[in-house]
Amino acid sequence: MQDSSDAVAIRERGRAVLSDAALNKGTAFTHEERQALGLDGLLPGRVETVEIQLERAREEFDAQPDDLAKHVFLRSLQDTNEILFFTFLQQNLVELLPIVYTPVVGTACQRFSHIYRRPHGIFLSYHDRAHIDRCLAGMDRQVDVIVVTDGERILGLGDQGLGGMGIPIGKLSLYTAFGGVDPTRTLPVLLDAGTNNPDLLNDPLYMGWRHERVTSSDYDEFVATFVDAVKRHHPTALLQWEDFAQHHATTLLTRYRDELPSFNDDIQGTAAVALAALLAGARAAGSRLEQQRVCIVGAGSAGSGIASQIVAAMIAGGMPESEALTRVHLVDRRGLLHDRLDDLRPYQQRFAQPFDSVAAWAADGQVPLPTALEAMGSTALIGVSGVGGLFTEQLIRQMAANVEHPIIFPLSNPTSHAEARPEDLIRWTDGRALVATGSPFPDVSFNGRQHAIAQANNVYVFPGLGLGAIAVGARRVSDAMMMAAAHAVGRLSPCSSDDPCLGLLPPLQDARHLSREIAIAVAKQAVADGSTEPMDDDQIEAQVDAAIWEPRYPHLVAG
Repeated sequence: MQDSSDAVAIRERGRAVLSDAALNKGTAFTHEERQALGLDGLLPGRVETVEIQLERAREEFDAQPDDLAKHVFLRSLQDTNEILFFTFLQQNLVELLPIVYTPVVGTACQRFSHIYRRPHGIFLSYHDRAHIDRCLAGMDRQVDVIVVTDGERILGLGDQGLGGMGIPIGKLSLYTAFGGVDPTRTLPVLLDAGTNNPDLLNDPLYMGWRHERVTSSDYDEFVATFVDAVKRHHPTALLQWEDFAQHHATTLLTRYRDELPSFNDDIQGTAAVALAALLAGARAAGSRLEQQRVCIVGAGSAGSGIASQIVAAMIAGGMPESEALTRVHLVDRRGLLHDRLDDLRPYQQRFAQPFDSVAAWAADGQVPLPTALEAMGSTALIGVSGVGGLFTEQLIRQMAANVEHPIIFPLSNPTSHAEARPEDLIRWTDGRALVATGSPFPDVSFNGRQHAIAQANNVYVFPGLGLGAIAVGARRVSDAMMMAAAHAVGRLSPCSSDDPCLGLLPPLQDARHLSREIAIAVAKQAVADGSTEPMDDDQIEAQVDAAIWEPRYPHLVAG
């Protein structure tokens, strides 16, 4: 897998070449390259093909004692030889996705300071905030995609402080493996604003800033300093906000989405994937999206984001906004959100149902989840609550008694936080449920039929979204671009009313093709939005294809 058609001239020599993961080819350096680059004697004598290297990587991977050890092995491989890592990852996408990302990345974040090997990305500490501009100015390469977190709300695990860096590293690996984004032009960033996790503060090996999290104006100024530096030194980069706490996530997205191309994957990416699965579920149930009544359990930024996306899709389908808002319901620990509840957050207020319409169902002003399902006639149930086992047998059987094909998405991560297990949902509904999950689960066999369980993983959307935005130089990530991504995924779903068991989302092994289709759809929408230069469809496809990076060893020469 060496491309000798175009020689790449490099200044590095000797061990500096081997220490650069983007340049290192290990035993695949030819004799000519070894002599030209000062590598004689630094490598075993045999020149190996990438196929032999992959055999060795597979043997080492399989020999690891557990999933965390496999995760550490893959990170080590990425830090030493990027092309070999991404070749291995692309050839084994379905198998390695849960190791590289959820659920194993959650454990890796918890253990980050204990399994740390080599620096990867940029750590920006509040304590050293005066140096943020210098850190971002010092990048000696173009950056196309930045994934940033402050580590405060990692998956369903809460505050992981500096350990949250595992998330941007993992996400950017998937940008490349699934979307073909050049890994040398990506940047993971950890904003270390402190931590309120006492276990971390008391851990002698914790590598982060040992201080309680800064808040209010101090926090806002810290993030603003980072964003200003990005705008100054990497003005065309796509910025993805990742795993910020509810009280920051929506605020940061709203504040900065018009200042630079940016989006929040927990809010918008999750919403787009959920919408894609819901579109497919409605089709498999023999209906349309506009005929669904959707109950979303978990009324935080993710749940509200899903609600916004579904309502927007219903409106785009011709439904008046007032009617669409009666078909999408949010439930939190207090029950159904209605307009007489105190302390509704701004992003929840739009979805609060008029109390007069639910008063007959309320007890002491609250409408609990089981009652809400019946009162609202819910046909689809989406969980982003983070509460494992919340969807009980009684609840699901109650819903299934009134819906021929209940659409049920327990989306909370990691696996232990899933609202229900697919095998139970299929059994409780006598095989009628249409299921997608947030974490990976095996397919379910019931009454002689195999039910494919789709993982509603954001990886269906963000790599293609990023590729499309980069390819045409979009200056903004619009809601319409997210909608275009969702519809592209939904169109490629294999299930139908003839065979609803095929799975609500396309097979993950087709993700490279899927990401290209999403990128084209997103890029077309960016052109339609006017957020990039005018171009026709042929030009857009050519731009997307030209932006796709493939893991091939280049022919290196002394420069």
